Amino acid sequence: MTELYSLYECSGSSSFSAISENFSDYPPDVAATTARPLTGFDWGGAATYHSSVKTIQSLKTSTSLRQFLFHCVVCFLAVHGYAATSHSQQRRATLVAATPPMGWNSWDSYGRTLNEESIKANANWMAQNLKRFGWEYVVVDEGWYLDNLDARGNVKNTRYEMDGYGRYVPVPARFPSAGKDFNFRPLADYLHSLGLKFGLHIIRGIPREAVARNLPIAGSSFRAAEAADTSDLCPWNAYNYGLKPSHPAAQAYYDSLARQYAGWAVDFIKIDCISDHPYKGDEIRMFSEAIAKSGRQMVLSLSPGPTAIDKRDEVSKYAQMWRISDDVWDVWHSDKNFPQGIKNLVSLTAKWAGVARPGHWPDADMLPIGSLRPAAGWGEPRDTRLTRDEQRTMLTLWSIFRSPLIMGGNLLQSDAWTTSLLTNPEVIAVNQHSRDNRPVITTENIVIWTARPASGKDSYVAIFNISDTAQTVRYAWTNLGLSAPSYRLRDLWTHQNIATATSVEITLAPHASVLYRAAPKNR
Repeated sequence: MTELYSLYECSGSSSFSAISENFSDYPPDVAATTARPLTGFDWGGAATYHSSVKTIQSLKTSTSLRQFLFHCVVCFLAVHGYAATSHSQQRRATLVAATPPMGWNSWDSYGRTLNEESIKANANWMAQNLKRFGWEYVVVDEGWYLDNLDARGNVKNTRYEMDGYGRYVPVPARFPSAGKDFNFRPLADYLHSLGLKFGLHIIRGIPREAVARNLPIAGSSFRAAEAADTSDLCPWNAYNYGLKPSHPAAQAYYDSLARQYAGWAVDFIKIDCISDHPYKGDEIRMFSEAIAKSGRQMVLSLSPGPTAIDKRDEVSKYAQMWRISDDVWDVWHSDKNFPQGIKNLVSLTAKWAGVARPGHWPDADMLPIGSLRPAAGWGEPRDTRLTRDEQRTMLTLWSIFRSPLIMGGNLLQSDAWTTSLLTNPEVIAVNQHSRDNRPVITTENIVIWTARPASGKDSYVAIFNISDTAQTVRYAWTNLGLSAPSYRLRDLWTHQNIATATSVEITLAPHASVLYRAAPKNR
């Protein structure tokens, strides 16, 4: 049988494979340089798809040439095996997300209206003002592949960019550096040049249009329809079908995504509609395995919550971050699942206390502070509705709990107050380097957490007034599990040393908090 040798260029990596001369099995016409829209689907969507496959056709070989090609393949496999081993050893040597990730996400302030100009502008501000404090991830949230979806999320006539393998690609009109190759690598390179890291939001599963067109899955003999579970739709996002974990095509598709993102030099993947409503444990495992195969270290962040507490071992095994709540917005308390408020997170963080460890972090969600404009992901464009006391309480709780810190507000419009919240090195140290973090007092009105610095005998003490009226707090140190008779206190928000105290006594305004470093006097 005549064979056709094809050079597959998959996200920057190449491999030879022999395939049958059956053109019905080949990818779409790869010589075409113009995109073709996929139309006529009854659910109202349309996509533009692009193929990155170049084919060397009708190669007829002599015996000597066949032998030459055989030796080339053997050599390639040997080199590839060495490189894979090297990558594997490097992954084992470096822990991903050894401390809670810190960064900025576009959703709270730009929604689906984000573009390259706004991403770069916020990244530049982060590099100049926040990077030295540990902030490093720039996460492009939902909508980077959408041609015409407005800020309100109308999906009736949605159009988006897609390659010939059923994978979303950035829209060049909004991300000009993506160019004709529809590649996020230039944006990633720009962020890396600033000393920052590149993050990307995706929805679990496979695009419905890829299934309707039955596009091939890169690097495999499978097609989209084999991978898809057409009965499985995300209840709040209609772009994709879920995958069939029992079919190898499903793993092949996630493998192809991870290779694509590795080729784009992505550092952080936020995968949505996977950690709750509904929880998809098999897809979490599959995507984690795909990242491991890709040869590139990437943080895997699971969304939304609330992730069930009985899944803590499973999500800890496969992900670096997982949401413990539904979306948190700029409200103090909510009696609904969506949105959640700061007070709601007080009880949720207590439930997850003690689970966090290096490389695996329960996530209390983004920080909706500062300016939530030009297109807030929920509600009208606005400045945060949280009071200053509530904002400080949020940062204190997220820090003593050791949640990832992902800023949601528009960095370009940060005022001095917002900037001060993000650049307090003493508070950030609690988030990044504390241990033994746990709630020790919980009443109807007051919650107190303690923790320890990474070394030494000092303690951190966070006191929260969760009531709507002022509260006076009085506790002996022994009530908090601290054994010294007296402690020298330092207020980490004000950077002020306080007189030695033989007990805790403070009056807090409604929704206010304080964060102390306590040093035993008899040290």
